[in-house]
Amino acid sequence: MARLPSAGLLLYRRTDPQVEVLLGHMGGPFWAKKDSGAWSIPKGEYADDEDPLAAARREFEEELGTAPPDDAAYQPLGDVRQRGGKVVTVWAVEGDLDATTIVSNTFEMEWPPKSGRRQAFPEIDRADWFDLASARPKVVGGQVEFLDRLSAKLG
Repeated sequence: MARLPSAGLLLYRRTDPQVEVLLGHMGGPFWAKKDSGAWSIPKGEYADDEDPLAAARREFEEELGTAPPDDAAYQPLGDVRQRGGKVVTVWAVEGDLDATTIVSNTFEMEWPPKSGRRQAFPEIDRADWFDLASARPKVVGGQVEFLDRLSAKLG
């Protein structure tokens, strides 16, 4: 069975003298004590009949609890095939938000394993701003390319 593609928005802001990007720390028990490689661009899966940019905007709002910038120019950063085979498409958009106020949607899973108990966890348990150099070791390895592409676009 083919994996559904994902789409996301990489929110960035200009701070003197650098650019910062907003990343979300992945929620759930697997990621709870991890930091390096445990942050992600807000993104999510979409079906063939959904516009990828519309899906990226929807996922941004679901994972952060706030609408993405409305009147902004969305800049395509293209596609990346991640190690597991999933294709992720990302757009960069300039904007700002208070990362301490995010409220993510949740997912359910059996936890602890083989306990028969299901628990809900936030998809993103926190968000933060990182300059591009600091973001590289934080973000999931397959998404580093999007940081490089943003850096190239912004010069």
